[in-house]
Amino acid sequence: MTLTDTPTVTTTYDLAEISTRELNAALHATESPATVRVVNPQGAHALACGLDRPVDVTIEGHTGYYTAGMNKHATVTVEGNVGVGVGENMMSGTVRVTGDASQSAGATAHGGLLVVEGNAAARCGISMKGVDIVVGGDIGHMSAFMGQAGRLVVLGNAGEALGDSLYEVRIYVRGTVASLGADCVKKDMRPEHLDELRELLTAAGLDADPADFTRYGSARSLYHFHVDNTSAY
Repeated sequence: MTLTDTPTVTTTYDLAEISTRELNAALHATESPATVRVVNPQGAHALACGLDRPVDVTIEGHTGYYTAGMNKHATVTVEGNVGVGVGENMMSGTVRVTGDASQSAGATAHGGLLVVEGNAAARCGISMKGVDIVVGGDIGHMSAFMGQAGRLVVLGNAGEALGDSLYEVRIYVRGTVASLGADCVKKDMRPEHLDELRELLTAAGLDADPADFTRYGSARSLYHFHVDNTSAY
């Protein structure tokens, strides 16, 4: 048998039988399994947090707060909905949610790819610092608030105050935007942006025409304090 013919061995953990602490300890162990299946999550918080190796984790069911937070290198898939702060402060790797995400998805995340196939609630991508976030449905208000770097792609609609106090995040929205936040403006969609968006959609596994999206970004008028802009701060 060649290396490419070696079957993938999946280790299953049942959260009806072990605790969250025991699961995370197993995933952090020096000889942790390469492919993991987690069953009966029952909305538990802080599952698969702080992973720092290329382990592939599939969680079958809904999870609570901070799923896959501080992720590095790992691929984490949640087959269900997630609570607040999925992928919070992630550095690299991929986190995918097949359902909906609560508030602050991808908050402060520095890198990697976060995919929410359903909707994401308020403050999606708040203070994002380099992560790519692709949402298949709608996002709530104040998304990408103080976003510093990275890309946010929304196949549905965006809520109020999108991109408030934005720095250098690039936002692509296919649907409508309820309102733009302070210093966030509509921008031209140039060929390089269409190419970038096409790559992001392909990476996320979502089918959409880049030409249907509108790009938003920073007007760069709030980078430095100016007395004439006091009302916008």
